[in-house]
Formats: sequence, structure tokens, C-alpha cells
Amino acid sequence: MTTKSETPQIPHEKLTPQVLRAWSWHRQGLDGSLAGCDSATVLDRVGWARSIGGANTYLTLFARAGIRRPEADGALAAQDIHELPTARGCTYVLPAKDYAWGLQMGHASAEAAVKVLVRLGVEREEIEQLADDVLRVLLRARGTAEEALDPRGLKEILGDKVRSMGEEGKKKGASTTLPAALGLLQADGRIRRVPVNGRLDQQRYSYVAWELPASGESDEAVRARMLERFLGWTGGATLGQIRWFSAFTVAQAKKALQATGAVEVPTATGDVLWMLPEDLDGLAGFEVPQTEDIQLLSGSDSLVLLRRNAADLFDEAGTESVQGMSGSALAADLSDHPIVDRGRIIGLWQYDPEGTRIAWWTFEPASAGVRSRIAQVEARITEDLGDFRSFSLDSPKSRAKNIARLDALRKK
Repeated sequence: MTTKSETPQIPHEKLTPQVLRAWSWHRQGLDGSLAGCDSATVLDRVGWARSIGGANTYLTLFARAGIRRPEADGALAAQDIHELPTARGCTYVLPAKDYAWGLQMGHASAEAAVKVLVRLGVEREEIEQLADDVLRVLLRARGTAEEALDPRGLKEILGDKVRSMGEEGKKKGASTTLPAALGLLQADGRIRRVPVNGRLDQQRYSYVAWELPASGESDEAVRARMLERFLGWTGGATLGQIRWFSAFTVAQAKKALQATGAVEVPTATGDVLWMLPEDLDGLAGFEVPQTEDIQLLSGSDSLVLLRRNAADLFDEAGTESVQGMSGSALAADLSDHPIVDRGRIIGLWQYDPEGTRIAWWTFEPASAGVRSRIAQVEARITEDLGDFRSFSLDSPKSRAKNIARLDALRKK
């Protein structure tokens, strides 16, 4: 690793938004550098894919490496990739090499669910006993046709061991004691949940017994590992962006940054990025590509979600185009999916399953390259997915206004 004394010094005025957008694009493997890679390699290189019952993971893999749904589903079935609760307790799709320490990152969220039940009068021992009972049921089912059991099936077998928490529990998001027990088991790698139809763009799960070895690392070491990976995925991030993704305290974040050897890098806008020295080497010699390179991405793609900085990806013309739009196009979370050129958002899109088409709008007249990429992604969604949901509750009806708005803007 490059030492601090050897770290190249880049004049801050050269680190303009245009350069940093293109740099992030490059670090995210959206420049064709991951063509031919498998699903696990892509997620290892560019970061975990946010799932939330939507189709983001599929487009993440297709945009970087041309991977289509059958191949991605095959990687899921083979456990090369898996959806697990990790940073901030949120679910992401991870490569196998990250399962153990990734789960360790999300252990606090499992404990939070237990604390809710404790406040409702449930003893921790009761929850742990229920977890042991669930595990025994799943171990007995291993190797049988009923190896995977959904929550309803588990409740039928466990009977009164699963306690209903009544109306007060529902208000607290804990209608029974079963989810907390399942959360403890999953956080420890003793069970894993599998989508009932083998697809990542839904949220109906069954559970199977699992025997994932623990990471063997301290929480402090895992935090350092997390930030090293995060900075590698993003190519650099502010302390605020780091803390948003990781949910670390300021003290935890600074200690982990020190362990990674990261350095502070001032930019032309006055922001200060934390970067790994080896990435600074790459940035020092980086040049923005001269020819357009178009991708259609999900609104929760790693390019925008890891740092939650979608507004930074609009240039002045783009910002002016979406200013005042309903749905907060400039908010941290995009209201529509982005059309992106070398890291710059140049338009927005949604999928219309009734018309089997992509509704889209670009801030400037669309080039032949933009139209060609839209047609390619439209064909892949139609053939592989049938629809493109942002999250589990997204539906053609819920996005009808956005589709109509994009159609209207395009006709202006």
C-alpha cells in the first residue's frame, strides 16, 4: 500500500464535479471494465446491491457485466451471492466472501428487535428458546422436500411457542415473537432466508438451516474492513456519507479510517473526501472519457445509493431541468431511475409493463447512443423480469403518475 509520504498531491481545483462524477463511474465498473465477470465478482468490486424487494440487483449486474436474470438467479441458488441484513440493518445482496463479516455488521438490528419485545414484557430467554426451537425444526427438515419453511409453516409447527403480542405489539412492529427469533438466528448465520420463487425482486421468503462460520474478527476490525471496502467501491467519500452508509459514530468512523490508512483530499467544491492512497494514485492519472457512455440504472444503484448523493450527479443544466419537479428529483433518493452518461445524470426513466416499454425523458435531445441503450434495457426488462419495481410495494399503478409525467416532459 502507498504510504502517506508517497501519496500524490492533486491540486484541489482539478477535482471538479465533472471529474469526480466520471471517477465514481469508473470505480463503479460502469465503463465496461467488468464485462464478462460473474455476479459475485461484480458485487465484490462495486459494492453490495440494495434489494428491498425490487429489481435493482438485476440491473446492477446487467449494467456492469451483461449478466441476465437466469445467471443471477443461478448464482443465488448456488449461494455465490445472497441477500443478508448488514450495514444499518438493511438488506443487501453480498458476495459469499463477505457473508460472515457482513452479517456481523448488521447484528445490532437483530438485537433491536429483541429489545422491542423486552419492552413489551417478553423475557429474552423466551426469545432465545424460540430461536432454538425454530432451528431444531429446520434441522429436522434438512434434506426433505419441506426443507424450506415460511413463517406460516413454522408457526403451524411451533404452535403456542410463538406468542402473539396483540395490538400493542402491532403498533411497535412486533405482532409475534417469531420475527425476532428468526432475526437472531439469521444474524448468527444459523439460518438463511431464501426467496420462494428463486428471484430477488420480491419479498416472500422461506427459511433453511445454515452453518455459516463466524468471521472470527472483532467488531473494531470489521468496521475497518467495512470502510476499506466502502472507500474502494466509491472511490472516495465524505465523513457524512461514510457515517450514513455505516451508521458508525464519529469516533468509530475516525478510528476505522485511521486503520485503513485513508487520507483526506480537498475538492474544488470545498468538500473533503476520504480516499485510500492506492485510489488516489489512480485518480491522479485519471481523465474523463471524451465519448458518451450511456447506462440506465436503478434509482437505488450503488452509484447513487452508497453515498446517497444523487444531487451531485446532476450538472447545472440537469439541475435546472428538474428543479421544482414533484417527487424531489434532486433529493437524496431519486424519484425516478436515472439515465447516466459517464457519471452524469442526463435523464430519467420508468418501466411501463402495460406498454412493455420504458418511459423516458432526457434533459437534452437524446443521441442515437441513448436511444440504443434504452432499447437494449427495455428488451432485457421485458424478457427477463416482466416489470421493473423499485421496491416491494412498487406497482404499475403506483408509478403511473411518474410514467405520465415523463411522457409529457419528453413531448415538450
